[in-house]
Amino acid sequence: MRLRQRLLRRERELWQDGRARVAGVDEAGMGPLAGPVVAAAVYFAPGSGILGVNDSKKLTPKARTDLAAVIRERAAAWCVAQVEPDEIDRFNIYQAGLLAMRRAVLGLDPAPDFILVDGRTEIPGLRVSQEKRIGGDRSCFAIAAASILAKTVRDDLMLRYHEQFPEYGFAEHKGYATASHRAAIARLGPSPIHRRSFVLVPHPRLFD
Repeated sequence: MRLRQRLLRRERELWQDGRARVAGVDEAGMGPLAGPVVAAAVYFAPGSGILGVNDSKKLTPKARTDLAAVIRERAAAWCVAQVEPDEIDRFNIYQAGLLAMRRAVLGLDPAPDFILVDGRTEIPGLRVSQEKRIGGDRSCFAIAAASILAKTVRDDLMLRYHEQFPEYGFAEHKGYATASHRAAIARLGPSPIHRRSFVLVPHPRLFD
């Protein structure tokens, strides 16, 4: 209960200030070598809260899946959007993450009147007040809820890609740069869902 109260602190302040549609925004999949970047945006009616919501990285896969269903059911509005590997190669991964979050926010209906965005950068091209929250998935309820939606959707997508390209092991590593994944790329070359800008000109930190 104390965790839920702490996560809701900023939303409560904004609700009391007359902001009824306070959206949290987060993304998943910035680091992998394959698959899309997925972002989610979600807001709840003032006073709402869901027991168990937390940073998606601190939850088990089953807990994330169960909570994602509850979030979709109880949210006043939610949207999940993605940026595909070819777009990542075209725009670069940093811009792709911002684009995915922008698409998610624009998919909310009604539109939010305030945005809490995880990270150091505001989302460009939006006509709504924003607040950057470093580590927001650990400190804001709506951002934590968005992180759960984004993570579960992306993981489900990677499981589907595993059925198409089982030799790469996407079900195991979800596209991240594990030793087995790197070995599969070296043996087979990149698949259609690999980020060419990552695997053909790899970033040193991804392969260290």
